[in-house]
Amino acid sequence: MKKEQKTTEIATLKERFENSSFFYVADSAGLTVAEVNDLRAKCFEKGIEMKVAKNTLIKKALESIEGGGYEEIYDALKGPTSIFFTEVANSPAKVFKDFRGDKGEKPLLKAAYIDTAVYLGDESLTELSSIKSKEELIGEIISLLQSPPKNVISALKSGGSTLAGLIKTLADRPE
Repeated sequence: MKKEQKTTEIATLKERFENSSFFYVADSAGLTVAEVNDLRAKCFEKGIEMKVAKNTLIKKALESIEGGGYEEIYDALKGPTSIFFTEVANSPAKVFKDFRGDKGEKPLLKAAYIDTAVYLGDESLTELSSIKSKEELIGEIISLLQSPPKNVISALKSGGSTLAGLIKTLADRPE
């Protein structure tokens, strides 16, 4: 790779890292071409961009970002590396777990960067897959906010029928 190509690749990676709050660094070496294509298809379905890059270029791109806080990830940049960029924090972890189902242990999670938090090692995969997405959290908040009004309306409806029955009984009662 020529110096101009490396400079261009570093600039492209830097821009991608700056525009992404969530990314995963994984080892997908040892997968067959068919398995890699299957992994890429699963990633594409979930809106995840998979990119293979040289570790030195990744490190230089991360180092060039001011105030990045990516130092913990540098040790994970050894061996073959794939980067997974996403808009939903838990998507790659879920794709990895689903993909591994019956195919083995690849892709192997090296590190993940989630809103300034760094997760190191494949043992973090379960924790990462349980992180709730923004949409899931909004859904939970909405259901919690709707819960009290629903309870009040339900109580009023049941109380209304009880009240109507009481009034009818009183009206039908001889004086």
